[in-house]
Amino acid sequence: MVDVSTQRGRGPHLPAGWPSGWSVGAVVIAAVVVAPILSVVLIALAPVFTGGENIWPHLVSTTLPRYLRNTLWLMAGVGVLTASIGTGAAWIVARYRFPLDRLLDYLLLLPLAIPAYVGAYALVDFLEYAGPVQTALRDLFGWQSARDYWFPEIRSLPAAVLVLSAALYPYVYLLARAAFREQAGAGEEVAMSLGVGAFGRFRRVGLPLARPAIAAGVAVAMMETVNDFGTVDYFAVQTLTTGIFSTWLESNNAAGAAQIACVILVLVVMLVLLEKASRRRSKFYTTARGMRPVVKQALTGWKAWTATLLCILPLLMGFVLPAGVILGHAWDEAGAFTDPGLVRAFWHTLSVGGTAALMTVLAAVFLVYGVRLSGRALPRMLLPLTTIGYAAPGAVLGVGILIPLASFDNALADALEGLTGRSFGLLLTGSAFALILAYSVRFFAIAQGAADAAFGRVSPSLPMAARSLGRRRGQVLRSVYYPLIRGTLASALLLVFVDCVKELPATLLLRPFNYDTLATRTHEQASLENLSGAAPAALLVILVGLAAVALLARANR
Repeated sequence: MVDVSTQRGRGPHLPAGWPSGWSVGAVVIAAVVVAPILSVVLIALAPVFTGGENIWPHLVSTTLPRYLRNTLWLMAGVGVLTASIGTGAAWIVARYRFPLDRLLDYLLLLPLAIPAYVGAYALVDFLEYAGPVQTALRDLFGWQSARDYWFPEIRSLPAAVLVLSAALYPYVYLLARAAFREQAGAGEEVAMSLGVGAFGRFRRVGLPLARPAIAAGVAVAMMETVNDFGTVDYFAVQTLTTGIFSTWLESNNAAGAAQIACVILVLVVMLVLLEKASRRRSKFYTTARGMRPVVKQALTGWKAWTATLLCILPLLMGFVLPAGVILGHAWDEAGAFTDPGLVRAFWHTLSVGGTAALMTVLAAVFLVYGVRLSGRALPRMLLPLTTIGYAAPGAVLGVGILIPLASFDNALADALEGLTGRSFGLLLTGSAFALILAYSVRFFAIAQGAADAAFGRVSPSLPMAARSLGRRRGQVLRSVYYPLIRGTLASALLLVFVDCVKELPATLLLRPFNYDTLATRTHEQASLENLSGAAPAALLVILVGLAAVALLARANR
């Protein structure tokens, strides 16, 4: 017989009222993930309670309205464009047969491999005055200078909206495509029998049923927009994220940066609440046992090629253009791939991203397993809170991690020097520790969601049988759960690693001095208008991103 208390999560040697090590560990992990967000709030409120310099009134009367206005316009523009592009492409692919439809079904995911800031560098290089487009126009029409013709401003807010939308629409496309495919064919057939046209079926049948999925995808795209720094900084668009950098690094006011970060957190929380409210109000159920899927209609003639063109356009803007520009520059600078600085940046990216991904997945498995074993309310209440890190932009996490960690690190260095008489320097902020912690917090939701879903697919009878045979909780995890969930965990590991590789704001704030990654090297070289120097690092980032896209395409076949 196995003690019931042991099955519920308490060790055989612990008193009945004591929590198990799994429960305590789960609570500690959840606290570490949530702590940076709470830290931002405390730092923002510090001037009010300590009497320090409070620049909030100055921010409100000067720069904050401009930061907020640009951020809201950027979010609104990206939300509308990603919803239109992603939903439209998903509807066409899910409902019709046309030339290249099967290939485009997967190719439309490729922009996920291109960080938005890389797309920004490529667009400016392609459309600027010395770029191929304006050069060809001057040669074609005989124009001598920029005074002879008008061309839209490239480094502007509308251009930032376009670049971010081209990079982020796959979030909407992926969820909308799945929602359209899961709809029953009966609704379509009834609408067709009543003489409803193609657009009417989309507006009255397909769109209402897929609205929760579309809202979720748009919310993710808008949160990524708030997180962006590389694109808006390159286009000179002042947003709340750029405001954090300028207030902290240029004005040397951490509390002011934290106050701007709190404004971002309020926006993100409002966005998440709106998305959840839209899903709660829109619930649809399928009652048929043998649900017939929607039969794709074959398009012919100009309609078929129009559908192909509509699906190719976002692919051209989101992947072909930036990848082509970067590949061209990288080809011209082939010798730069052996540059010692690039090699170091590549190694830093692999080591820090790989360590963070491994720690994140292991912590997520421990947390989910510990919560499942525990019969206590606190771990279960903390589990949803651990997903907030993904909604928090990297710049916000940078503020919440670096300031308290630097204070602790200085105290630790002084204590060690007092005890040993030797100076050890800053052990935490002087190394990649802060960067790894930020990555783990930022992308913990990906690993936690994957682990939770994987554990949920394992039949409870399997671990119960193992426990009845005398296996301990750790042995059950290793011998029963792990063989069944390792594929999902490997996918989560890769996805977290790729996101770590592309993350720019948190890396810029938290990296040690003279410590480059592929993302920061790309940003620094492009900021110096040296796209040829940025191209090799950018190409490596794209290649890593392609691995994640291939995994997503395989998982969604």
